[in-house]
Order: sequence, then C-alpha cells, then structure tokens
Amino acid sequence: MQPEALMLYKLIVLYILDRVDFPMTNSQLADFITEKEYTNYFNVQQVLNELVDDGYISLQEAAKNSYLYRITKDGKETLSFFYKNISRNIRDDIDMFLTEKQYALREEVSNIADYYESKTNEYVCELKVIERDTVIIEIRLTVPTEDNAKTICAHWRQNNADIYAYVINVLLSNGSAPGGEDRS
Repeated sequence: MQPEALMLYKLIVLYILDRVDFPMTNSQLADFITEKEYTNYFNVQQVLNELVDDGYISLQEAAKNSYLYRITKDGKETLSFFYKNISRNIRDDIDMFLTEKQYALREEVSNIADYYESKTNEYVCELKVIERDTVIIEIRLTVPTEDNAKTICAHWRQNNADIYAYVINVLLSNGSAPGGEDRS
C-alpha cells in the first residue's frame, strides 16, 4: 500500500472517530470505508491496528470478542495537523453518513449482547447497556443451549429498554411486584 494512501485511510478513521461522542466498532468503521470503496477490508484492519499501536486510537473490550475504538488526545492532535489532507468530498461523505446513521450507530454500541460456551458446556449470555462510558445495566445469564443464548441475545437487542425499566420498577417498588402482587 502506498504511504500516502495509508495516511489518508488513517485520517479517515481519525476523522470519523472525532466526529462522534461514542466509541465505534471495527465493523462500523470498516463497513463505511469499504462501502464507499475508499479501500478494502484488509487495509482497514491494518490501519486500525497501526492507529492503536501508535496510540492515536484506543481499543476497549465491550464484551467477549467485541471491541470498541475511540480517538485519543494524540489522535485528535494529529488530525488537527493533517485535517486538510482529507478531501472536502470525503469529509462531506463522512458527515452525511454520521448525520443519517448516528443514532443507529450509537444504539448499536450501547446495547451489547454476546454469548460464549462455558467450561461446563453451558452458554453464558453477557448483556449490557452502556451510555456515555457508564454501564447502566449488566446481566449475565447461564443457559443450557446455544439456541437459548442466541434467542436471549436477539431479544435483548430488541427489548433492553423495557427490560431495564421492568428491573428498575421491581427493585424500587416497596415489596410488591408489578401488577400489585405483594412479595412480602
């Protein structure tokens, strides 16, 4: 890969991460860059790895095998020096993409549902809602089958707000369950 192209791809990633106030996943970054045909998936992976190694972006684990990228102070400083190396058309593409998709992107990284097989041949579901780097709710469930785990993860993504509201309601009530049943 040409050094100029590599630098441009790095600047694109830094620009994207600088324009949002939440971390993004590998797939969110790669999907945008490859869909716009700026480069291919393998180059995006190289760019992400080099940016992490150089300290321009940070990597945090969201769930098992799920990571989030965020621009660092050094990344912001570097972007400020080389901002003009990103063409106006590319910046406009990124800005339009983020304007149209920002809510969906934020929602995707805020609601985490993952599972893995435990040593006891059961499946552990890790379910979280994160808002502005704060874990709002985190649930870990052990279920007997992978199908159960997949179903729970899918339902979490669709119903996490209702589940959170239900849990808060039950835990803050004075001993009575929703529906008026007394639990004392």
